[in-house]
Amino acid sequence: MVYATEIVALVGGLLGLLYAGLLVRSVLSQSPGNQKMKELADFIRVGANAFLRREYTTIIPIAVVLTVIIGVLIQPRPIVALGFVVGGLLSALAGYISMGVTVRSSSRVAEAAKNGLGSALTVAFRGGSVLGMTVPSLALIGLGVFYHFFPQPTALVGFGFGASLVALFIRVGGGIYTKAADLGADIVGKVEEGIPEDDPRNPGVIADNVGDNVGDCAGMGADVYESYIVTALAAVLLGTFVFLGGASALLNQPRLVPYPLTIGGIGVVASILGGLYVRRSSKGEPMSILSGALYIAAIVAVVLDAAFTLYTFRAHPLLGYALTGAVILGIVVVVIIEKITDYFTSYSYKPVKEVAEASQTGPAINFLSGFALGLRSAAPTAILLVVAIIASFAAGTYASGGNYYFGVYTTAITTMSMLSLTGIILSIDAFGPITDNANGIVEMAGVEGVREVTDKLDAVGNTTKATTKGFAIGTAALAALSLFIAFQGEVQRYYLAKGLNPPVFNLTSPYLLIGLLIGGLLPFYYSSFLIGAVSKAGYQMVNEIRRQFREIPGLLEGKAKPDYYKCVDISTSAALRELVKPALLAILTPIIVGVILGPIALGGVLIGSVVSGVFLALLMANAGAAWDNAKKYIEAGNFGGKGTPTHAAAVSGDTVGDPFKDTAGPSINSLIKVLNTISIVFVAIFVLLHL
Repeated sequence: MVYATEIVALVGGLLGLLYAGLLVRSVLSQSPGNQKMKELADFIRVGANAFLRREYTTIIPIAVVLTVIIGVLIQPRPIVALGFVVGGLLSALAGYISMGVTVRSSSRVAEAAKNGLGSALTVAFRGGSVLGMTVPSLALIGLGVFYHFFPQPTALVGFGFGASLVALFIRVGGGIYTKAADLGADIVGKVEEGIPEDDPRNPGVIADNVGDNVGDCAGMGADVYESYIVTALAAVLLGTFVFLGGASALLNQPRLVPYPLTIGGIGVVASILGGLYVRRSSKGEPMSILSGALYIAAIVAVVLDAAFTLYTFRAHPLLGYALTGAVILGIVVVVIIEKITDYFTSYSYKPVKEVAEASQTGPAINFLSGFALGLRSAAPTAILLVVAIIASFAAGTYASGGNYYFGVYTTAITTMSMLSLTGIILSIDAFGPITDNANGIVEMAGVEGVREVTDKLDAVGNTTKATTKGFAIGTAALAALSLFIAFQGEVQRYYLAKGLNPPVFNLTSPYLLIGLLIGGLLPFYYSSFLIGAVSKAGYQMVNEIRRQFREIPGLLEGKAKPDYYKCVDISTSAALRELVKPALLAILTPIIVGVILGPIALGGVLIGSVVSGVFLALLMANAGAAWDNAKKYIEAGNFGGKGTPTHAAAVSGDTVGDPFKDTAGPSINSLIKVLNTISIVFVAIFVLLHL
């Protein structure tokens, strides 16, 4: 039987894809600028596509091996394996489509800047909105269709694992690529040679611009797509537990199972309406305009979600009120996270200005000030997440007469509500790398009279990228809670099926404590691979850029062209070489722990990785963005401006912050979700080995 809940999800997904198609047409209809601008944009596009093709070639053999293993070991065999393949393919498609439009948008934004701020802002936002609309729409259509034909929870878990695995590769690979290029270009270009950030004389400048797309567009798109999938998956699993639990007639609601997908469908519609607020006639501060679009989307989502939920569950008003409250809470949490992250990462506020001021005393004090800010910034988000969990769980348990699973289900709905605004959040996020590349093209092509516009958009884009990372980390934390409960429920289900009492996940168990220690360690050890990879690749990049300045006659004087593609190749090779180790760590750890120590220890790994991982991710993402914006604040003319020792100190801090905020920090999200999904996929084997 098809419920209205499923129809709304599919209609929302189809509308999102249709709107994305219209946006593509709108963006590509804009002039790409003069021949020099088109040539530079083509350099970036070719480099980005080459990297993504080589990365997908690296992923395919690993995916094939895992498909065979899942097809042989996991019941129902062909369906779970099919889910894994489809989830992975859609994740790869989301990354490819997302980047395909953003690399074509930048030169058009640079050209549109000649017509003023409103025109450039609109083209950049529409280019980013292709990513924003494509990600949730593909997720909804994929999940909705797959759930309709294969409603088994285990099949959906396979779908989620495929999405998580591919997203891990894209996020890690893109993160290593972009920061290796950025680090080399900054150290040699800005600090040693004293030339501007996007100067065409810098051999690393094209690799740096390519990195913005593969890291912040393809990487972020795949990351949030994965979050969307696994959050919906966890909520569907918990809805299944509630519905099939038979606790009471009150909870005998089959609509609870596909209901999370409905929240997503409504969110796509709300994001479309919010995005229409950004238009060529827009005037005022760009950040205020983008925030206005977010607020409109949030208000529309609250109204539509409340109306649909109360109508759908009108026979049981308490359930309707609890779910409506959970949905509203999720929307509110998104807005607050955006404000918290903005406060700690934008140079409009005191914390980043203090980091910039500290740069006057050298790189060491700059680093200490930024690191302290990152540590401090985790507290407000942590408190917000605690309040969200308590409020949503309490509402669910009260409305259901004390049912534990319904309480956790409402928490999952809060998380899904947060992710329902993915369309508008990612639109604002992708705006960042598009404007960054546009600013680079303006400088490299020597476009006159627009630098003030593109500089302003670039500064705003740097902040929007940071706020999206805060959003992704917050949703990963709440999604992981739901996934852990789903894992626990699956363990209990298999024990009960064998007529045995299920184990208790109790802190007095030494196995659980062992798991907590392993899980708590994982984000740190995993991050060491990523930061080390950027360090190694950056070392190669610095030496190559120095070599070109030294060996190519007339390069620094602008009389010769650098070998851009040599730097692109260094970043690409390093990223593909170094991403395998952290990926294998994420895949093999839950399997080894589950096989040797059993499901209780594995449960400890899942919780431990969340507790340490979320705060480590917040530290690195916010500190990195603060260092970056402190540098930009100085470059705006404060504390002496460019070319001063203060600026050099800020650049040094930024080079440390780059792998923090764009490689290791956001990749922890993918680590947490891969650990959870692979644990649920193989849970039957772990249980059977330890009965």
